[in-house]
Amino acid sequence: QVQLVESGGGLVQPGGSLRLSCSVSGIIFSRYTMAWFRQAPGKQRDLVASISTVGFTNYAEPVKGRFTISRNNAENTLSLEMSGLKVEETAVYYCNSLSRQFRWGQGTQVTVSS
Repeated sequence: QVQLVESGGGLVQPGGSLRLSCSVSGIIFSRYTMAWFRQAPGKQRDLVASISTVGFTNYAEPVKGRFTISRNNAENTLSLEMSGLKVEETAVYYCNSLSRQFRWGQGTQVTVSS
């Protein structure tokens, strides 16, 4: 059974930084393009960043230059380093395959507020 467990969220001031982690089990992690998504209250779940099996990355335009996605295939973990956070980036952040094929985890809440 596939499990996605996100962690690392919290309250941060505008302009601050956070590092999110996603622990993945139940799949051969290295075979999947993985991604981070976020969902703000009342809005749809949007793609934030993705990373291919060989490490090629893509980012949503609003986060380019501020967020960095990475993966550790030996430890089955996905990370998202976020800096320059903005109030409007307050959301629950989730990891999944880029095609969203696995059951969603609980996500991790990121709140950007002064």
